[in-house]
Amino acid sequence: MPTWVARDDEHEGITMAGGVSGEGTIDGFQVHGQDIPWLLRHWAEHRPEHPALIWEPADGTARTWTYAQLLADTDRLAAGLTERGITPGTKVLLHSENCPEMVLAWLACATVGAVAVTTNTRATAAEIAYFVARAGCVAAITQPRFRTPLTESGATLDWIAVIGDPAADEAADPTTLDFADLYAAARAWPGRPAEPMLPFGIMFTSGTTSRPKAVVHTHANAIWASRSGPRSIDLGPDDRYLIHLPFFHVNAQSWSFFSVLGVGATAVLMPKWSTSRFWDVVARREITHISLMPFCFGTLAAPDRPRTALRVGVFGQVAPALDQMLGLRVYAAFGMTETVTHAITGKPAEYLPARSMGRPAPGYACAVIDPETGRECAEGEVGELWLRGARGVQLFLEYYGDPAATEAAFAGEWFRTGDMVMLGAGGNVFYRERDKDLLKVGGENVSAREVEDVITGVGGVGSVAVVGKRHDFLDEVVVAFVIRTANAPDEAALEKSILELCRERLSDYKVPRAVYFVDAFPLGTLDKVLKKTLREMADARPAV
Repeated sequence: MPTWVARDDEHEGITMAGGVSGEGTIDGFQVHGQDIPWLLRHWAEHRPEHPALIWEPADGTARTWTYAQLLADTDRLAAGLTERGITPGTKVLLHSENCPEMVLAWLACATVGAVAVTTNTRATAAEIAYFVARAGCVAAITQPRFRTPLTESGATLDWIAVIGDPAADEAADPTTLDFADLYAAARAWPGRPAEPMLPFGIMFTSGTTSRPKAVVHTHANAIWASRSGPRSIDLGPDDRYLIHLPFFHVNAQSWSFFSVLGVGATAVLMPKWSTSRFWDVVARREITHISLMPFCFGTLAAPDRPRTALRVGVFGQVAPALDQMLGLRVYAAFGMTETVTHAITGKPAEYLPARSMGRPAPGYACAVIDPETGRECAEGEVGELWLRGARGVQLFLEYYGDPAATEAAFAGEWFRTGDMVMLGAGGNVFYRERDKDLLKVGGENVSAREVEDVITGVGGVGSVAVVGKRHDFLDEVVVAFVIRTANAPDEAALEKSILELCRERLSDYKVPRAVYFVDAFPLGTLDKVLKKTLREMADARPAV
């Protein structure tokens, strides 16, 4: 097994069988007696009047919740959920764009002991049906614009609560509720004992498999993120983190919101990224921290940017050149839904080499492994990044309903990330390449296999290979190379059929931006399709 365990827990070697921690173990003591309700009560007691959540809508009235108000509203919703049959372990679908009601419902589910299943709002009806079935959701909370795809999904749900007034025909349906009707008296919530290892959330993440996997996070994961996150990005109690990324992503939930809860700071929530509103919100709300994505750079680098309190941008690698260009300090942080929070980090004060991802964060052990031989790579060699931590604390608990995928993701206690990296001098990790079948479109993971499986079902398609094509704004977009069958329709008609089926079955960011017809694929050893060559071929084509 790997031996490189830089910056691992100080009590190395004391673990439970299978790497799953609980009460009575060394790892269990880290989160003993702590869960999300405990965290909310803690700050409601110690910083009751401090702003916890500020809502900055594009239209309408802004609103602020102090920690005391956040706890009160969460408990009222928790009481209302229990009156609607939601109990510990129950799965509730949260299908909504960023809004305070989504955050409150997410916290209320955790308070009850239920599991909030947060899903991508760009999902099609077919994808929603898969999410509900895979997770076993019994109820849903959504916004009016998503009521139709929920209905079209055919999902069987006991009730659907709509944020904002439901339409007249929906209001007549006894299974459709107004979200406001979920609130009950706070005193009606009796509370429950803390259970750190109890699951609280499910997020679906695409990998190299054909369907997204349901990643389970526990209350202990949340506590870990709240403790580790602020230290990685120097977030203090009087700082303010602007959340502009979708709240159904781990970045918004764990990297941002739980970091805020860890120190009693303030989260400022926007519906989504807005170039026109960004500097106004940053200035008025005295924002200090944001998560950086490439699409933010143009706004941040504007020559007429105002002088504000913004000082920290959290990004995927050490980038000193960005500090000057963007006018803030870039903190490197690598993680994924399965690692809960930042697993590899680098602060400007550490003066790490440019383009490094940083070094393993405390609590995580790292290794670089040759995926073909299983041999640990030497310095300067490229291999797969493996991470070790306690499952359910530093790492996710499991892929819900998929024990085979969970087992395949681990080699003993080590989680196999699928990311190719290089171990450099001084323990620095350098990103090299993700798995060829995992695309990154504007921050969204896309499984090439999932898209290929849909296209294969189109008559006239003999073979298909999906790859990413470079894109200035989204980093990369999906394109498909297709070999037609002998009796296939003409290219224009076949392309139309392919795109129509993809739009019906897949979220818009998964739909190919272009279909390229070829007579054969470039092949390597054992007739494997050379997707690297296909990516080069795609990049040589006109921009899409």
